[in-house]
This record gives sequence, C-alpha cells and structure tokens, in this order.
Amino acid sequence: GLVLGIYSTEKDEGAAQFTSAGDAFDRLVSGKLRELLSACGPSLKKGKTRIFHGLHQDFLSVVVVGLGKKNAGVNDQENWNEGKENIRAAVAAGCRQIQDLEIPCVEVDPCGDAQAAAEGAVLGLHEYNDLKQKKKPVVTPQLHGSAESEAWQKGVIYAEGQNLARYLMEAPANYITPIKFAEHIEQKLRSFSNVKVHIRPESWIATQQMGAFLSVAKGSAEPPIFLEIHYLGGANTNDPPLVFVGKGVTFDSGGISLKPSSGMDAMRADMGGAATVCSAIVTAAALNLPLNIIGLAPLCENMPSGKANKPGDVVRAKNGKTIQVDNTDAEGRLLLADALCYAHNFNARAIVNAATLTGAMDVALGSAATGVFTNSSWLWTHLYEASILTGDRVWRMPLFEHYTKQVTDCPLADLSNVGKYSRAGGACTAAAFLKEFVTASHWAHLDIAGVMSNKDEVPYLRKGMAGRPTRTLVEFAARLSQDSHN
Repeated sequence: GLVLGIYSTEKDEGAAQFTSAGDAFDRLVSGKLRELLSACGPSLKKGKTRIFHGLHQDFLSVVVVGLGKKNAGVNDQENWNEGKENIRAAVAAGCRQIQDLEIPCVEVDPCGDAQAAAEGAVLGLHEYNDLKQKKKPVVTPQLHGSAESEAWQKGVIYAEGQNLARYLMEAPANYITPIKFAEHIEQKLRSFSNVKVHIRPESWIATQQMGAFLSVAKGSAEPPIFLEIHYLGGANTNDPPLVFVGKGVTFDSGGISLKPSSGMDAMRADMGGAATVCSAIVTAAALNLPLNIIGLAPLCENMPSGKANKPGDVVRAKNGKTIQVDNTDAEGRLLLADALCYAHNFNARAIVNAATLTGAMDVALGSAATGVFTNSSWLWTHLYEASILTGDRVWRMPLFEHYTKQVTDCPLADLSNVGKYSRAGGACTAAAFLKEFVTASHWAHLDIAGVMSNKDEVPYLRKGMAGRPTRTLVEFAARLSQDSHN
C-alpha cells in the first residue's frame, strides 16, 4: 500500500497540487493518478481520503489523503502548528484505509514533514487488542523514499512513546496492578545502560514516612509500589535533573466515598500521570536526550474496605503537614503530596507532575488541552512552545492564593483534601493543595483528567485511552536539554 498527500486548492485554481512524492508517483504512472482524481468528484478536503487500485504493480492500492492548505504553519488562534496536525490526521486516515484492506505494509509520503507523518501513521494504527482472539491485521508503516529518514525515525519513537502510555492506561486494572506497571516500565528500560530503576516496596514507603500515600494504599489488597527511575543522559551525572512525578492509581473506585458505578471501568486509567511521565522517560532514553531525568510514580489502588481511609480521617504527609481526608475520592493529591516532598531531594532544575486529578478539569477545558498550574513563567513558556509543535496542547490555569485559603481553612488538620466550597474551582483548589508541598521555584502541575481518553476529537487517535500529553512532555524535555539557562 501507498499513502500520498495532496494539498487543497483555493476555489478552481485548476490542477490539484500533489506533494513531491505524489508528483513523482503520478509521473511514474503517466499522469493516471491526476486523471482519476479529477474524474471522481470535487477536490479532496483535509483529512479525507480517496483510494485507487491497480495503478502500479508495486502498490496495488494507493490512498490519496487531503492535507489542507499548503504552508499552513502555526495558527495563533488554535495554538498549534496546523500543517503538522493536518499531516498527522491525513496520514492516520490513509493508513487505516490500508489496514481495512488487510495489506501488511504501507509506505507513507513524508508530506514535507516526515516526523509528523510518522506520528500520524504510528498513532493512527495503534489499538489495544491484547486480550481479543480476533485482532485487526498488523500494518507496518514505512517511509516512502529515503529523503527524511532521520525525522521519520524520530516521529516513530515519539509516537511509540505515546502508544506505550495508551497501552498502560487502556489495559484492565487486574492486568496493570502497581507491581505489573513497575515491571513493565523496568522491562522497557532494561536495554539502556544509563538508566537505573528502583521498585520500592511498602516497607520503604513507610520508612520514608509517606503517610498520605500509605493511607490511600491500605484500603486495597494490592500492595503499593513507589517507582523511581533515574535516566542519566546529561554530560555530567551530577547536573540538576528534570524531575517528573506521575499519579499512579491503577484503579480508582473512589474508596469509601464510592464513585457511581456507571463508567467506573474508565478508572483503570487513573494512573495516566504515571503512564505518561514514565513513557516520556522511556522515549527520552530512546532518543538519547542529553539531560538527566528522574521519574517518580507512587502506585496503588484506591478501594473501599475495612482498612480504607474514612471521611474525616487525618493523615500525616512526608513533610509533617496533617491532612483531613474529607473525601476519599480526592486521593490523587494525597499520593502526589508525598511524592512531591520526595522530589525535593534531587536538587531539581524543574519538577513537573502529571495527574488525572480532577473531574473539574474536564468540565473546564474538556479534551482540548491539558491544564497547567505553575509558579514559573520560564517553565510555562517551554511547555507551551513544546505543545505547539506536538499539537497536544496545554493551557495555563491559575495558582491564586484565593484557592489556597479554601484548602487551608480546615477544622481538624493543617489542610483539607477538598476545597471548603466543595465543587467551585475544583481543579484550582486541587492545584493549591499540591502547592502546599512544593518549595521549588520551578514547578508545574499538569491536570490531565480532561485528556485522559479520546472519543473522536483527535482524529489520529482511535477511541480509547489517549496517552496524552506524552509527546508534549518529550518535546519539553528535548527543549530543556538544549536550554543552558537555569
């Protein structure tokens, strides 16, 4: 199979404009492709496809995909590079057409941006079917031509990173338990000599006095794990690292403050923060990025039982602050409180945490962008600029004192784990709670609850858990590795 791109032309400018690979193929078949295209209706809209059979013996099926306007570039209203997004969506649509025909291999036109084309192909074909007997045929995408093979390879690595996060999030909670999650990541990192993985057991967590994390874990029969990853890619192993922290609740029933049963199965993906940051580190290692990264993931289940946290219980975090657990379903912030305290042991350049933290985040932004709460404009700029390139967008949210007052005004303890006006600004009060455990001057909290899954909003991702914003985290780390400031 072959996927070729075509740009949309302004009303009746005459002949359709192919990419250079499309032009070359059209010449190879003596203009047959153009002829057939003009014979089959109006010009191709972006993201739409037309399929032709029997044009050439090497490619029995050729899919032409609409790339939209040529030289689209960055759209300031949309906060992303439209050209790259168009390529991702178009290539994904083309590759799926080839998959439907059960053709095992597809060559992809780089469309002027081989990295974006590779991302579209690899992301667009991914599907979790480990547990099904009837699987879709496997299609292997390859670069058509040899011009941009380095960029293509980079795109494949970025996309495989996101697909790893999608796999971990989509898999059922009885398959990805805390220990299985940790072992899966360890196995992915085994081949890198500059990576150390520590799988810390419950006894270690206790000696670290992570009382908030342990209080959540104790409700489940599944023992907790604290996963710690050291990637030493920097010129000097003592250079201050970037520290990633990810919430790793492998299943969230809500605990005694039980969630409604409808849709609860999606809470197998409540370890999305851990999945995206760990996948980002696996990807950074594969790209051999020249910086040091530490990954921290507190992993456990949140379950109701005779041993579980009860509403009103008070627990003590690693830094000594006491927390009244008014709602046991606001548990992610308890894990992160202890993990963020621990993150301060590493003289970090920056601490970035990711978590499917609040339903309120989904209410605020839906699946358009990840909410970023940060005390550092420098950090925000890097995340924002990275997201324009990846198309996996971020949006800045407030860390006002206004919200801090709502979590520190607490009857029995230093902090309450929910804001006193309960639902108002829930994503912001959660961020204000986390800020109470941060003293570092460059910290960002990414609330990824809204981007956890995909229905049909992102055209190059199938329905299911999205693995977002893994590529933005990777691009951010790549940018940080080039930035000598700080």
